[in-house]
Amino acid sequence: MAKFFEKIKARRAREAGKSIKEIAKELDVSKSTVSLWCSNIKLSQKQIDALQKRRITAGYAGRLKGAEIQKRRRLEKISNYQQEGFKRIGKVTSRDTLLFGLGLYLGEGNKSGNHFQFVNADPEVIQAIIQWLKIFGVTDKDFYCNIIINEIHRYRAHEVEKKWKRITGFSSTQFKKTVFIKSANKKVYENNDVHLGTLILRVYKSSDLLYKVTGLIHGLLRRMNESLPA
Repeated sequence: MAKFFEKIKARRAREAGKSIKEIAKELDVSKSTVSLWCSNIKLSQKQIDALQKRRITAGYAGRLKGAEIQKRRRLEKISNYQQEGFKRIGKVTSRDTLLFGLGLYLGEGNKSGNHFQFVNADPEVIQAIIQWLKIFGVTDKDFYCNIIINEIHRYRAHEVEKKWKRITGFSSTQFKKTVFIKSANKKVYENNDVHLGTLILRVYKSSDLLYKVTGLIHGLLRRMNESLPA
């Protein structure tokens, strides 16, 4: 008798335009059973369209939920590795700092000519290289810099410079003319309102500094190559 009433409810729900899956879930019966009960019920085109629309919406919601779960897992993994990295690095010695800065300059610094120049977009890296240069006796007043940023950020130029001032601790006079790059790419990214462009960091009268840094890099590379197995 219980199944009889369930069958009636199923057929009424199907006639109202509900999906087999929805009905099966509501009545706690299998989809195959509902399909059998409702096999001779024909849905109108309007009902079919409504079901398709709900199916697409549900699928999109499911994908969003899945993406959110993946994002949360990724962020948790990154956080765990950062904590692990902090513990593993331990106390940083003056030698560690020296080698770290040499590695940074090897990747992002000017190795030719006769002036020191370092280019990077990461505020933490810029702060690190500024502190690293103090090993060589460079003071805050010895620096000057330029911001390079896409033309589409011209309206934010003052805000961007203000943020770089806070990051570097430099005065307004140490910031030379901002360089705006023209690009055909008009895409606006999620971080559009916080994008800071790239900072070109320079040091006044820095030929000897450059020679010293590149000499240390040369020595580091030679030592590393000597330590490699033959």
